[in-house]
Amino acid sequence: MSVFDNLRAQLEQLDWPNVYLFKFIVPNDNERMAQVSALFDEQADISYHQSGGGNYVSVSVKEVMLTVDSIIEIYEKAAQIKGVISL
Repeated sequence: MSVFDNLRAQLEQLDWPNVYLFKFIVPNDNERMAQVSALFDEQADISYHQSGGGNYVSVSVKEVMLTVDSIIEIYEKAAQIKGVISL
């Protein structure tokens, strides 16, 4: 059983392709920020908001996703980046 099973069940109720909003909390570190950004196409709408203390950055990404599997794949890759929290 995957940690993404509940998300998959929710997403499968929607029509695809569709615009999906990803949200991550990333340590304020250029390398990790670049790793998260690299998960998405150049056309993705990426916005960054620094936390009050400056230690973390909230990353929001809107991108047209073709399938539920492509969304889960991005979350699985993000989970491999040290310190990144998927919301």
